[in-house]
Amino acid sequence: MTLMENRTKVMQFILLGLTNDPHLQVPLFITFLLIYVITLAGNLGMILLILLDSHLHTPMYFFLGNLSLVDFGYSSTITPVVMAGFLRVNKVMSYNTCASQIFFFGAFGTVENCLLASMAYDRYAAVCKPLHYATTMTTSVCARFVIGSYVYGFLNGSIYTGDTFSLSFCKSNVVHHFFCDVPAVMVLSCSDRHINDLVCMYVASFNIFFALLVILTSYMRIFITILKMHSAAGYRKAISTCASHLTTVSIFYGTLIFMYLQPSSSHSMDTDKIVSVFYTMIIPMLNPVVYSFRNKEVKSAFAKIVL
Repeated sequence: MTLMENRTKVMQFILLGLTNDPHLQVPLFITFLLIYVITLAGNLGMILLILLDSHLHTPMYFFLGNLSLVDFGYSSTITPVVMAGFLRVNKVMSYNTCASQIFFFGAFGTVENCLLASMAYDRYAAVCKPLHYATTMTTSVCARFVIGSYVYGFLNGSIYTGDTFSLSFCKSNVVHHFFCDVPAVMVLSCSDRHINDLVCMYVASFNIFFALLVILTSYMRIFITILKMHSAAGYRKAISTCASHLTTVSIFYGTLIFMYLQPSSSHSMDTDKIVSVFYTMIIPMLNPVVYSFRNKEVKSAFAKIVL
């Protein structure tokens, strides 16, 4: 049998989902539907708010708007498929649909990774170099950051997809997960995946640690600047902004490091499912709250539109 025949022998995948308990299917469907509705309302509402209020046409909100757009795509790639699985006995996904899900999930995840780093640099420029902020974070600079994030993100999505589906799938087609994730699909391969594991791990490691380096360096400079502040109000405002950002950064990168910076053979699929719920569904829902709804400018803009 040729290599191409081996690769195309598995034409569909069966997702085991979160649980097989029939009594939990409807409650979980309702729970994830509520999470998805809140995610859509929060992120799309934030985008609309930023577009409508001219006071929010600043670099920080430009990044926040794009982060909301990415979270919308990020969540929509996974959550509707999971909800549909709760209502179906046969959780079948075609080969091409599985590949598409890996592509968009990897792409949006990488874009979010880059945007978080860009936002950290933006906060560094605002706190540490306020007099030069307008000339540092110009419209063209912000646009380059965002466009570069999308280009690099979709390039990474292609790498993850090509790396996974260059393998041969000619044995089991049962994915021990609630979506087509790279480690869960790779483990089904009947070919030697050592090189593919390394490619995935090195690419993910570079993306995560480069972004973390930018974030940690930016915040280290921010904290040094904060310690030199003589204004109590400015001190509290800077600390509050940093705390919110770092909380979400810690959750996002903590789950990514746990999931992707270990060989696929070391994964516990049941543990991966629980961790995956946080970064595929919970984080996109919380981001608008953590980043924006605690902000007075956003509250003011929302009040003006509603009232």
